Amino acid sequence: MSLEVVLAANAAKPSEYPDDGLPEIAFAGRSNVGKSSLINALIGRRRFARTSNTPGRTQRLHFYRVADRYYLVDLPGYGFARVPMAVKRAWGPMVRTYLGTRGPLAGVIQVVDLRHPPSREDGQLAAWLAEYHIRHWVVATKADKLSRGQRPAHLAAVAKGLNLDPETRQARLFAVSAVKRDGIDAVWAAIAPWLEPGATIDTAEP
Repeated sequence: MSLEVVLAANAAKPSEYPDDGLPEIAFAGRSNVGKSSLINALIGRRRFARTSNTPGRTQRLHFYRVADRYYLVDLPGYGFARVPMAVKRAWGPMVRTYLGTRGPLAGVIQVVDLRHPPSREDGQLAAWLAEYHIRHWVVATKADKLSRGQRPAHLAAVAKGLNLDPETRQARLFAVSAVKRDGIDAVWAAIAPWLEPGATIDTAEP
């Protein structure tokens, strides 16, 4: 059974955010890193959250209401050279306003590409989230592009690039393949307590 999901809001400013107070988990990362594919894998849908081969297409905040219980929020991607400068300038204030002021925000999933060391923008986002004490985990996508033997070294590079505490990084860093669904259950187990105590989430494919 798949989860009931609707696109509840496509917002650029606080007045356009949902106002029902349900908890929200936001997904932040570079353009084309696989945020939408990760959301689709988490909700057990193949093509619900919009994916694109053109980085930078997500330029607003997409609020996906799941089972009328919580939201998964796809934030605009950053760091793609061909995105217009006006869009780049808008990204920072738009996302900082949401992350810094949003009351129902329960936590953030920072999405990176496991194949590559974190970018300067990835490091800046991680530092900003830590500075403002925003609870967050890191999900490294596209793990299926690497062999299982290669993954530990790449995870270590991600942890180093984002300055994750060696003592806690194992609980905060996940290798995931949206294609093969590797790591999806582990991510849900980690974020379920953010939504409600004792939450049990059905992520079966339809």
